[in-house]
Amino acid sequence: MVYDDADGCEREAPTEWLWLERHVKLVDGACLSMPDTPNNQAEYPQPSSQQKGLGFPFIRMVVLISLATAMISGMALGPYSGKKTGEPALLRQLFDRLQRGDVVLADRYFCSYFMICLLQELGVDVVTRLHQCRTADFRRGQRLGPGDHVVEWRRPDRPEWMDEATYERMPATLRIREVEFKVSKKGFRPDVLVIVTTLLDAQAYTRDDLADLYRQRWSVELDIRAIKSNMDMDVLRCQSPEMVRKEIWVCMLAYNLVRQTMLQAAFAFGKLPRELSFTAAMQQIAAAWGTAPLLSEAVINTLIVINQKHLKSQRVGDRPDRVEPRAVKRRPKMLALMTVPRDQARAKVLVGAGKT
Repeated sequence: MVYDDADGCEREAPTEWLWLERHVKLVDGACLSMPDTPNNQAEYPQPSSQQKGLGFPFIRMVVLISLATAMISGMALGPYSGKKTGEPALLRQLFDRLQRGDVVLADRYFCSYFMICLLQELGVDVVTRLHQCRTADFRRGQRLGPGDHVVEWRRPDRPEWMDEATYERMPATLRIREVEFKVSKKGFRPDVLVIVTTLLDAQAYTRDDLADLYRQRWSVELDIRAIKSNMDMDVLRCQSPEMVRKEIWVCMLAYNLVRQTMLQAAFAFGKLPRELSFTAAMQQIAAAWGTAPLLSEAVINTLIVINQKHLKSQRVGDRPDRVEPRAVKRRPKMLALMTVPRDQARAKVLVGAGKT
């Protein structure tokens, strides 16, 4: 049900909401913590950097989010650490949620030879940033323009997660377009970045088109922030793994339903979905739910029309190239961090240890 609404809205999205008439899927990951219960720890162990009894179970989440509608079209869950639990592995679980002709927009963590090959097998194009372990030499390859060329990548050795049959199926070389952009504005990093893509046609997809698209990758960070912070999902509440997963899926369903309401308002009043405020929409819908059971059907229909008009006025401010320090103004409470398990700390308090 979570995906049904997202798929329907994606199919009905107007052309002006798309990127060069292509459906773009943003991909990124996040981690969520949950109560420290034995069952949660068994299935979603805490990070190894945390001492036993002092950490919390972590679950890793990778999502596919539409650039056009901002709705979640795919999600995979797994432990924070262990084999085949990284973000690329979880993305491979979502391949059936991609459609031929889609464009996957991702950060450099997903820039690998085999990930690009597997996506191309599905008829899906890729736009990502060059991985830090690779270098781009623009003196080589087929030159398409300044800082823009097509090169051949050679197939690396077989990774542990890939079986022999799949490895043999992968092409020996891969034609990749690399595009270099220089970022000279203060507050932005890095100074130079290289975009990797399978969109080789420089006339259909210009250098500026790719720069504009990759700049929109930041949208997925804002979407995940809306899920974790605005919907208060950063710290889960359920005591068992099964209920934790249900809690996450219910939250995703609620997120998509809020986005669907925003799409209706955007379409009705000629706005782009990402111009509207998710927080304002969520608050407005929550307030309406509290009164809906007391109203007649006619009043509810009138209320829906009024809410749509109100939503279209709750626009996100135009903040191009926004720069913010990675700091908060509000000071935290001056409490010491727990350095031993709670039962040991409680025992010390009971016997008066540590008192001054």
